[in-house]
Amino acid sequence: MKMERNITVNEAGHLVLGGVDATVLAEKYGTPLYVMEEDKIRGAMRAYRSSIEKFYGGNGRICFASKAFCCKEMYRIADEEGLGADVVSGGEMFTALSVGFPMEKVCFHGNNKSDKEIRMALENHVGRIVVDNMEELDRISHFADELNVIANVQLRVKPGIDAHTHNFIMTGQIDSKFGFALETGEAMAAVKKAIETPSVRLCGVDCHIGSQIHEVTPFVKAGEVMMDFIASIKEETGYEIDELDLGGGYGIRYTSEDDPVPYAEYMEAVSAAIHAKAEKHGVKVPFILMEPGRSIVGEAGTTLYTVGAVKHIPNVRTYVSVDGGMGDNPRYILYQSKYDFLLANRADAPADTTVTVAGKCCESGDLLGENVPLPETKAGDIMAVLSTGAYNYSMASCYNRNPIPPVVMVKDGADRVIVKGQTYEDVCRNDV
Repeated sequence: MKMERNITVNEAGHLVLGGVDATVLAEKYGTPLYVMEEDKIRGAMRAYRSSIEKFYGGNGRICFASKAFCCKEMYRIADEEGLGADVVSGGEMFTALSVGFPMEKVCFHGNNKSDKEIRMALENHVGRIVVDNMEELDRISHFADELNVIANVQLRVKPGIDAHTHNFIMTGQIDSKFGFALETGEAMAAVKKAIETPSVRLCGVDCHIGSQIHEVTPFVKAGEVMMDFIASIKEETGYEIDELDLGGGYGIRYTSEDDPVPYAEYMEAVSAAIHAKAEKHGVKVPFILMEPGRSIVGEAGTTLYTVGAVKHIPNVRTYVSVDGGMGDNPRYILYQSKYDFLLANRADAPADTTVTVAGKCCESGDLLGENVPLPETKAGDIMAVLSTGAYNYSMASCYNRNPIPPVVMVKDGADRVIVKGQTYEDVCRNDV
């Protein structure tokens, strides 16, 4: 049978992920367990790539935002699907390098890149370094001179867009640690400096307005603002920008309350705005880069837990404790992020109780959700938390020395480990 969100339940009433019974996965690999559905990942990648073909005539590239879920297998899949990658650290860059990912299709972001990371990017011929500040531009120029290379750069610009998202994940407004401000003239000053720097080639400009955005208008406005800026650059300096990187931030469905806009609707609306502005200003339509992460892997992921203690506090609440928590999903404690929960071993049972799902860490705030509708829950049940494919494994920690769980990829009824789970030996391996 099919349920809301295209959740599949088999005849035994068990949740099925990628054709595999989730309870079988829990028994085989143990819990907590991250499960990723390969077809959903590839489907999202293809939808974005098709939109680039349809709305920009192929004049663009989708770069997977590695920070959402970084591991070797993700770079292999992205490469097979014809995507580039957005990396934000030497570690992400090294992971991509380790599987032979084409570095010319990589954009290297970050507001405080180290000297080591800048050298690493230049030595490995990373396609674009996205410059965040004037000091960084100087350091990139210094190392490019030292290595006798030309650094291909984009400049990250704050377009001043309020994306109506959580304060912690708003990145496009003037009060942000990222990028050059338009309003103060800082962005134009950075453009002029980049143009005048012999060891740097200014390829494009970049913006990112936030994350988990469910509206089209902010993306359209950002595209218009950036095209106006590109026109201003040409008018003031005579230099024509080749590339426009519009970042990511497209919202996904975490709960039934969310109503994400189909990717193609975002793409079509932004494309129309960019083409209109190009015609108005007499500038070329730039090569478009986009960097979705959450919207590629978020809904492809499910985390499985085993229920332990169930604690009823009369007239207060019921705590259902699981064998994971803030170590494998810190997003609730950080952002109060909401999720849909169900019992994988009774996935078709009615949710007729309301509980608080608690983690096992020694923190009173270690919760995964409050006011969660679930069937009557008992020890040994397998709990599934949906849409955990983005920023869960990526942000995981060994708090309380709990090992980080493994990641299993499922497809067509088969399962395989793509990230080994940590052991206790792994947790203390670097201790001296």
